[in-house]
Amino acid sequence: MTTEKAFRDREILSEAHSRGSVATLGAFFRLSGPGWLQSAITLGGGSLGGALYLGVIGGSSMLWLQLVAIVIGVIMLSAISYVTLSTGRRPYGAINEFVNPVLGASWITATILANMIFILPQFSLCFDVLDKNFGMFGEAPTESSKIIFSAVIGVLAFGIVVLSFKPGFASRMFDALLKLIVGAIVICFVMAVVFLARTGKINGWEVLQGFIPDFSQWFKPSPGLADKINGLDESARIFWRQALVERQQSVMISTTATAVGINMTFLLPYSMLARGWDKPFRGLARWDLMTGMAIPFIVVTTCIVLASANAFHAKIDTEFQSDDWNVVQQSRLFKGTESTIMKRMEKADPNSLTPPASLGEDGSKQWQSEQVAKYIAGMKQDERIVASALVKPNTEALAKTLQPVLGNWSNTVFGLGVLGMGFSTIIILMLINGYAVAEIFNRYQSNWLRIIGAGAACAVGFCWFWIWTGDSKTYLVIVASSFAAILLPIAYFTFMALMNNRELLGDEKPTGIRMTIWNVLMGVGVVGALLQSVAAVSTKIDSPNGPYVIGGVVTFVILALVGFSARPRRESS
Repeated sequence: MTTEKAFRDREILSEAHSRGSVATLGAFFRLSGPGWLQSAITLGGGSLGGALYLGVIGGSSMLWLQLVAIVIGVIMLSAISYVTLSTGRRPYGAINEFVNPVLGASWITATILANMIFILPQFSLCFDVLDKNFGMFGEAPTESSKIIFSAVIGVLAFGIVVLSFKPGFASRMFDALLKLIVGAIVICFVMAVVFLARTGKINGWEVLQGFIPDFSQWFKPSPGLADKINGLDESARIFWRQALVERQQSVMISTTATAVGINMTFLLPYSMLARGWDKPFRGLARWDLMTGMAIPFIVVTTCIVLASANAFHAKIDTEFQSDDWNVVQQSRLFKGTESTIMKRMEKADPNSLTPPASLGEDGSKQWQSEQVAKYIAGMKQDERIVASALVKPNTEALAKTLQPVLGNWSNTVFGLGVLGMGFSTIIILMLINGYAVAEIFNRYQSNWLRIIGAGAACAVGFCWFWIWTGDSKTYLVIVASSFAAILLPIAYFTFMALMNNRELLGDEKPTGIRMTIWNVLMGVGVVGALLQSVAAVSTKIDSPNGPYVIGGVVTFVILALVGFSARPRRESS
């Protein structure tokens, strides 16, 4: 679709190119937009949680993982943007026609499913921030307060999304608003880290070293924790080294492969087409991804990792240090370490957690919990520190821990940053769902279908406090993570196939060394996503839902093979 605005934008680009690189950069910044949409969803609750935990388990030594993750994401998104802008074809139709209709259907289905499920924790995240960081809902939030909050957030986000569907001034305001939100997120976290640096809490040299890839972390714990492990007895060393290495491997795979989720791959090409972009905009698209998505992601996640490392890496609270088991139970770390400590106890003495026969179910659980607390109270401090590295903190814990350093405004700065991350992600998930629903009905330009799709996601998000809890939450996490993990490498492989399809790209298909470079870079992305997929699925095999996960994988593989044979036959020229 070529619009009047697209013609004007093309003229702006052409004129800027004729005036030199400075004018071109100015035009790029003026016309950018899709990359900032990607940034708004990339900087969501998933990135927040991942960055928080990287700081816990690796300090600043694992900063390079975030860099690798976003580079892989940019490569794959650049590939799909190149295909889209070079051909003018919507990816869904191109995949169905030139690759495999089953893969196309899976891609759009996974996108909608991810939108509907992942919007729930974003509503929950925003509510928790307003509740815990700003105290807006009192000590015991009621269901009515959650309903009012959901209505306000939902209506506000939905209104902003509808604004984006309208051409002209409305869409420009939408772009400006998203840039403002992303910019505010960056400023909030940068402010916190700058203050930490001024107080001498951050070592600049160590930060720089953290961006240098260290693949040995696949086999050994991070330096800050390795020193603690070396001082333990042999059985403790073996146990904790294995536990930490397994966790680091999981973190390395998930961080590297999932900076860009399955639904994000859908957003970029359709947001570019909605703006009327085509071949002359390919340079702008690459620049937009780097400046609008990659740089904010790197800056924000780096700041979160550094703040988390300062607060939690190789550190434990005073309650967890206590020799009184009653005090130990009051630590936020106790519940997070309890299951791992139980494994440690059972390995040392299989009968150590066998409760007296006279206790009931509740009494047995309480007795076991007390035994764990007593065991922790007798552990060396270094072993307690190592155990705490397996606990994932939240933003509330981070804000409280940094309060002595940052002052009373720590709650505010982190609260505003996290609120911006959650709210911007809600907006983009609605936007993606609008595009996806319209595409399913092959009416991509229908604003009404886009609005219906966005409204459906909004309606689901409104119900978060009923759905995102208990067994339902656990089930949805398993479904969403499994489906997304399985489909992401498939999506990456599909983009790689499109990039190599001469029938689709014609003379625009890269050749020679250029094509080789593209394939090597995309191949790294496919392998990374595949490793993450295998790891995610393997962790669920032994769960109660394991048979369903395996059955789903097998069914998908069969359907995909059928899809290749069902692809429309094209006559050779």
